[in-house]
Amino acid sequence: MALTAVNRARVLNHWMRLNETQLPAVTKPDLAAALAAMDDWLDANVTSLNASIPQPARAELGVAMKHEFLAFILMRRAGRLQTEED
Repeated sequence: MALTAVNRARVLNHWMRLNETQLPAVTKPDLAAALAAMDDWLDANVTSLNASIPQPARAELGVAMKHEFLAFILMRRAGRLQTEED
């Protein structure tokens, strides 16, 4: 389920605080539009994402766990997730 407008604003504000020293040369409304587009894309493609998860994980992991797993993957790709093994 897509984020509410309030949650999108909170995510954007938090992201902007974390990245305040390296913000791109775009306006806050432009960033808000990008966030909304990515959130909408995820909502539109959640069925495809779920179908890509092999069994038994697809059946056994709840929605929240799948979202967290995806978040960890994306955070690692962004260089924001360090693990004990690193």
